[in-house]
Parts: sequence; structure tokens; C-alpha cells
Amino acid sequence: MDLSQEHSLGDSIITTKLDAVVNWGRQSSLWPMVFGTACCAIEFMATAASRYDVSRFGAEVLRFSPRHADLLLVAGTISYKQAPILKQIYDQMPEPKWVISMGTCASSGGFYDNYTTLQGIDEIIPVDVYVAGCPPRPEAILDAVLDIQKRLWEEPSLKLRDHKGFKGKLDD
Repeated sequence: MDLSQEHSLGDSIITTKLDAVVNWGRQSSLWPMVFGTACCAIEFMATAASRYDVSRFGAEVLRFSPRHADLLLVAGTISYKQAPILKQIYDQMPEPKWVISMGTCASSGGFYDNYTTLQGIDEIIPVDVYVAGCPPRPEAILDAVLDIQKRLWEEPSLKLRDHKGFKGKLDD
């Protein structure tokens, strides 16, 4: 190959790290699934609508099957009867996966401090980002999605996330 041919390839070759390409793809195509049980789910609807438009950040392909989702948004109060269902949904999601706990009820049980209500979903599944509020504003939900995207750049793409050390109440 002579020098003139090498020069003609200058603009058509890009070098980068594999992690950068894979994480860019993950960041730009989060597929959320909303486990909505109360008012916070309504706020996510506002976040996905045209005014706030979560699709601007690459999280527009809402999924209704956990097998097709990589971002789980838990929105609302979770009772102890719902806890095994939430755990099963989380377990069905493929790796890598992320969880956002939306609102006071999902994060800490809210004002439902009684024998039927789970006092935070982090008792059964690992949570990556907590969103405060009752219900949280759409801007806070967008910030949580952006936080997940920022974390994507920091983790190696070929290494699975280590949730094996997490021991929830439903794990044996």
C-alpha cells in the first residue's frame, strides 16, 4: 500500500475503546419498564409525554415485559404481597440492569408505616438511584435517568454488574 492510499483512509477510520462504543449504545437506548402502583406512575406518564419527553435521553422504548427491559422504574407503594412479584420481575430482566426507586413510598414506605407495606424496595432488590418526592416531579425522574446514563460510562462493558453480594429479604 503506498502513501497516497493511506492518506485517503484518514477520515474514514475511527479508533476508540470497545467500552466507549458499547456504553454509548447502552446510554442511548435504555429500555425502561415501569412497575407503577400509585401516583408516581402518573408522574412517569407526564415524564414520557411531549412536555418533558424522556425520549430526548434515549429512554423512550417503554417495555411491558421484563425480558426486554434494562431499566426498572418502581413507582409507588409496594405491599408485602407484591414483593415476590417485583423480585420475580427483577430476576427476569437481562444483565446489565438498573433500578430507579421513584418517590417516597417505593424508597422508604412513605407514610404507610404498617404491617402490609414494604418499607423500601431495597429490602428485596438492589436500587441504583432513589428519586425523592411524593410524587416526584418529572425533572427529578429525568435527572435519575441521566444519572444512570452517567454511571454507564464509568463501568466496563464486558464485565457483568455484581449484584451477587446483595441479599434481600426474599433471597434464600
